[in-house]
Amino acid sequence: MLTYNNKMRPLILPEYGRNIQNMVDHCVTIEDREQRNICARNIVSTMMTLFPANGDAEEYRRKLWDHLLIMSEFRLDVDFPFEHVDPTVFDSRPDPVPCERPGSMPYRHYGDHIPRLIDTAVTMEPGEERDALVYMIANQMKKTLTAETFESVEDARVFSDLRHMSHGAINLFDSGTELEDYKATPAPTGKKKKKR
Repeated sequence: MLTYNNKMRPLILPEYGRNIQNMVDHCVTIEDREQRNICARNIVSTMMTLFPANGDAEEYRRKLWDHLLIMSEFRLDVDFPFEHVDPTVFDSRPDPVPCERPGSMPYRHYGDHIPRLIDTAVTMEPGEERDALVYMIANQMKKTLTAETFESVEDARVFSDLRHMSHGAINLFDSGTELEDYKATPAPTGKKKKKR
C-alpha cells in the first residue's frame, strides 16, 4: 500500500525533498561518531550535487551544513567544518507590524493622503488658497472614485464624502462648484494587438 506525503510528518525544509530528510533522519540514528561524520559529509555532498552553488561555493557549503543541522532539529552531533547556526536564533520573532483595523478607515478607497489633505484644508484660514486646495482635493477624490468604480461619478457623491470626512467643515453643496469630468479607463486585457 502506498504511503502518501500528507500522512507523513511535515518536512522541515521542503525544498530538499523527502529523500534528503530521510537521509538526515538516518544519520541522527547512527551510533558510531565516525560513521555519523561520514554520513553527514555524504549528505552535504548529495545536497551540493542536487542543488549546485550559484555564487560563493564556501558560503554555500556553510549554508548546507546549517540546513543539515536544522533538518535534524539540532540533534545531529557531528564535527562541523564551520561554526554552525545557533538554535536560539529561531526562538525570537519579529515585532508585529501595526496596521489599522478595517473599520478605522471607512473611505480607504481614497487612500491615506486625501484625509491628510482634508485635515490641512480644515485648519487653513478661509480664502482663495483654501478654496483652491479644496477644489483640488475634490477633483482628486472624483478621479479616484472614477478609477475605482469604472463608471462616471456624480459631484454630489464627492461633496457628500468630503463633508463627512471633514466633519462638516467643508460643504460644497451650495457653492456652485463643478468638478472636472473624468472618464473611466478600462482595465488592460493583457492581449497584444496584431500588427497589420
